[in-house]
Amino acid sequence: MSLFLIWLGVMFPLVFSPGPANIVFAASGASVGVKRSIPLIAGVDTVFLVKSIIIGFGLGEVLKSQPELMNTMQLLGAFYLFYLAYKFIQSSTSKLDKKSQSLGFIDGLIVQALNSKGWLMVFLMFTLFSDQVQQEFGRQGIMLLIIWLAILNISIHFLWVSIGDLLSKISRSPTYEMVLNYLYAASLALVSAWLLIENPMLITLFNH
Repeated sequence: MSLFLIWLGVMFPLVFSPGPANIVFAASGASVGVKRSIPLIAGVDTVFLVKSIIIGFGLGEVLKSQPELMNTMQLLGAFYLFYLAYKFIQSSTSKLDKKSQSLGFIDGLIVQALNSKGWLMVFLMFTLFSDQVQQEFGRQGIMLLIIWLAILNISIHFLWVSIGDLLSKISRSPTYEMVLNYLYAASLALVSAWLLIENPMLITLFNH
C-alpha cells in the first residue's frame, strides 16, 4: 500500500495535468458528451497500454537509443494537434450536426501514438518504480505497474471528458459553445507550439 501511495503521488499529477490528450478529451466531452467520447478514450488508452507493455518489458530501451524517432514523432504529433485545433474552430462556425464533429477511436490512436510526452511519462514510471515492484512482487510487478497505470489513465480520461461535458451544459448559448471551442483550439495550438519550440530537431535546424 505504501508503494502504491508513493506511485500515485508521482503519477497522478502527470496523468491529470492538461496535456494534449486531456484537452482533446475535454473538447470531445463538450462537443458530443461522455458516451460518444468512449471510442476516443478507447483509442488513447489502447496506445497507452501498448506503450506500457513495450517499455515495461524492455523494448523501450530500443526507443530510448533512437532519439531521432522520438523527435520525429513529437513533430508529427504537434502538427496533428494543430489539425485538431483547426477542426474545433471549424466546428464552432459550421452548421454540421454533432455527429460529424466527434472524434473516434482512430483519432485517439493517433493522438497518443504521436504524443512524445506520453512515452516519456511511461519511461519515467518504469525508471522510478520497476526495481521496487520487482523486489516486492518479482516479474509480476511489471504487470502490476501496467495495470495501475491503465486504471488511473481510464479514470482520469473519463474525468476530463466529464468536465468538458459539464462545462457545455452550463449554458446552451451558441456564443458560449463557440467560445469553448475556441478555448480548446487555442489550448491545443499552444501545446503544439510548445512541442515544436522544444523539439531538438528544429532547435538544431534553426541554430544552423
